[in-house]
Amino acid sequence: MLVLTTIGTLMVAVDSTIVILALPTMARDLVSPLSTIIWTILIYLLITAAMTTQAGRLGDMFGRAGIYNLGFAIFTIGSAASGFAPGAETLIIARAVQAVGGALVFANSGALIAAVFPPERRGRAFGFLVFGWSVGAILGILLGGVVTTELGWRYIFFINIPIGVVAVALGLRTLPKSVPQRAAFDYVGFVLFSALLALVCYGLIEIAVFGVSALNVAYLVVGLALAPVFVYAELRIPQPMLELRALRNRILGFSLLAGLFQALGYLSVIFLLTMYLQGLRGLNPLNASLLLVPGYLLGAMVGPWMGSRVDRRGARTLATLGIVLMAVAVLAYSQLTIDSWLGFIPIISLITGVGSGMFYPANNTAIMSQATPRTFGEISGLRVTLSNIGTLLSFVLALTIASASIPRALAYEVFLGTTNLVGGIGADFLTGIHAALYGSVAILLLAAALSWSRGPESAHPTEVIQGSASSPEPDAP
Repeated sequence: MLVLTTIGTLMVAVDSTIVILALPTMARDLVSPLSTIIWTILIYLLITAAMTTQAGRLGDMFGRAGIYNLGFAIFTIGSAASGFAPGAETLIIARAVQAVGGALVFANSGALIAAVFPPERRGRAFGFLVFGWSVGAILGILLGGVVTTELGWRYIFFINIPIGVVAVALGLRTLPKSVPQRAAFDYVGFVLFSALLALVCYGLIEIAVFGVSALNVAYLVVGLALAPVFVYAELRIPQPMLELRALRNRILGFSLLAGLFQALGYLSVIFLLTMYLQGLRGLNPLNASLLLVPGYLLGAMVGPWMGSRVDRRGARTLATLGIVLMAVAVLAYSQLTIDSWLGFIPIISLITGVGSGMFYPANNTAIMSQATPRTFGEISGLRVTLSNIGTLLSFVLALTIASASIPRALAYEVFLGTTNLVGGIGADFLTGIHAALYGSVAILLLAAALSWSRGPESAHPTEVIQGSASSPEPDAP
């Protein structure tokens, strides 16, 4: 089971990063402008953010093993459709299908681990999910450049097919069955939440691509206006999409918010560094990304070991220290100049690797310690949803900042790795990157404060939260 959930996390991570390096080739081959082809990334992030909570709920309702296997099958079908897509629009639709499968897989991975592993062993198990995510990010970086160059961009999707077929076959034989729970799908909340995210992200991207206009601002305003409507509806629905009342539990609420702000503050840094290396230092996308591999690699190795420390000592200190290390690393990145030694970047990335290896298993363990067997899927989905929201908004934030500091056309060429900047305009771009990195440091320090504010905990927390979708029947062991 741990092997399968690690593979699932790895594959979702691969497809979160692998498309970035293939974008220039895809844009040329499909004769698509950036404003269209960029949605091959955004649609994946948007759907996984919108679906993961309900994907976890579906696992509670119909059995986590079945939903996990269904997700892997959908993910594999979406990968095949993406590889055969004749145009940018069909590729975006195929990526949407792939994202649905990815959401089902990712949301139920944590629930499967929490259902199988006892509380005193979950930290190490969640550490293996960190391993899967870190290795997936590395493979995405490596394969995105190598496969696109040697075989063509379509093979970045085709490689998922044999892995998906084998994973589904193994999952049907080995994943533990759970007793379905009585629960309801929150259609109202799902529609409001999806519309909120879609309108806000679409408005921000349109502003970044085409500038401020009445229509683009209207998208943003309407999306933000849906937020209080969504909260009002969720507080009155018997079985809501997001159990907002559960956030009153101090450990759960502060741990979830720490995960949200960590994703928002840290993941945009990767895009900003890539644009710095490509736009100001003249590296191609593959070489730029390779400088960040040491951090991912160290994070993959540290994660399981740190997870075992969480099992013995609790999550609060390790999770908070992990975020602080990330903030220190981002502050170091903010000191880079046009002439800085590039060797500083892999060295600094090692600090982020240790930080991520500490934070993720600790924070995930703290969150899942507050779920009961009946609500593992719901709480796991909520955790992934908030993290995905942070990821999506951080990506949008990076593009918006880049397009604000230099002319838009140049910003997107830099993002795609097709040009680099010299002279005064390069200095302006570097100033914008520095400002964005300082902002990320501030967000990460807020995440660290939230992580510490969850309060002290025992090394083996007691499961205390009763979910709104619970039934009197526990999961089968």
